[in-house]
Amino acid sequence: MKPEFDAFIVWLILNGKAEKALKLLAKHYNIDAPKIKVGLPKGHKKKTIGCYNAKKKTIFVLNSDTLKEPFIILHEFYHHLRTTPNTRHKGTERYADEFARKFIQAYK
Repeated sequence: MKPEFDAFIVWLILNGKAEKALKLLAKHYNIDAPKIKVGLPKGHKKKTIGCYNAKKKTIFVLNSDTLKEPFIILHEFYHHLRTTPNTRHKGTERYADEFARKFIQAYK
């Protein structure tokens, strides 16, 4: 990917356009875009600020402020990317972190 694309994705998220960023990422990776919802599913730890549900193909975030957190949105998108087209998890937290950091570094 080009650094300009990565930086634009981060800019979109920082400016409250996470859904648009996710659609562009999905198009780039040739997959369906995940849904995004505010509010965590039942049973998640209080310290959790974001999670991905592969069966629902949905990124859940703690609150509306989290929608503007590029690291969280990109980290959870990585999980979506790694579980598509099936629902078996194939990525690690470390790789999800690295994926998100690459985008943020391009923005800086």
